[in-house]
Amino acid sequence: MTDAKKRVTIYDVAKVAGVAPSTVSRAFSRPGRVNAETSRRIYEVAEGLGYRSQSPARLDTGKVSKILAFVVSDINNPFLTHIMRGFQQEASQQGYTTLLIDSQESDSAERSSIEKIIHLVDGVVLTSSRMSDSTISQIMKVKPVIAINREVRGVPSILPDTDRGVRQAVELIASHHHKRLLYLAGPESSWADGVRWRALAESCDELDITLKRIGPYPPSLMGGITASRVWIRQQSSAVMAYNDLLAIGFMKAVQNAGFNVPGDVSVIGMDNTITTALTTPTLTTVATPRTCWVCGLLALSSISCRTGRSNNPRP
Repeated sequence: MTDAKKRVTIYDVAKVAGVAPSTVSRAFSRPGRVNAETSRRIYEVAEGLGYRSQSPARLDTGKVSKILAFVVSDINNPFLTHIMRGFQQEASQQGYTTLLIDSQESDSAERSSIEKIIHLVDGVVLTSSRMSDSTISQIMKVKPVIAINREVRGVPSILPDTDRGVRQAVELIASHHHKRLLYLAGPESSWADGVRWRALAESCDELDITLKRIGPYPPSLMGGITASRVWIRQQSSAVMAYNDLLAIGFMKAVQNAGFNVPGDVSVIGMDNTITTALTTPTLTTVATPRTCWVCGLLALSSISCRTGRSNNPRP
């Protein structure tokens, strides 16, 4: 009897590819950590030798999969859900399958999830990403990336016009003779939170309104409830929240504590999601000219152009 054909190992792949075995291991388990050209060479050698990783993922040899990763920071956020629906509908019409990743407001979970599936997809869409600029840039070296509601140098981005909406909200506050405004800040790692805070600070300074910030808070109903406890100790006549869910949680909590909205405190949210119609009174909110649905459509158009052109495009 003859011995069974010897099983190909990462050591065999490493020898032929001219790299260390640890590099081969990273190329399969954490693709974003390995240079794109090196990864491609490893995958080609592995396929030629018949190597099969323990991971069920396909080898990334440059073939189009028609799968796109859509990454959200919190699937429970209606603002992000609407973007996703617009993206997914258009993707389906163009023959793409959407792979959804919910990072649950964790930058480490977001990065880890992307690294596990990046060799399966043609491109990655990041929505309100919590990852650092350097991490996003590293991912773009491996696959095309589009960022929504996040600006990263060198990465194509789709951004809402926040400044104009914030300015109009502050003008509304001033028209009701409020002199103090409290901002309920969103996640510390949120790029959008920084943009909204700066726009608020500029508008309040011009309109002679004293602005104070508390937080950061999770952009959720519970985040708003937590913020309400701080407001009760240091009340202001107007409150503006990072997003609608945070505003609604705050609004419900202060009402349950016996305060009147808007009699005792005026509350304004951001994003103009459908949840604003479910409060009494209806929550005043900041809407952007570019709707969530349109952001999703634009993201699909942009990423499909780049994946069709090259697996490692320049924006």
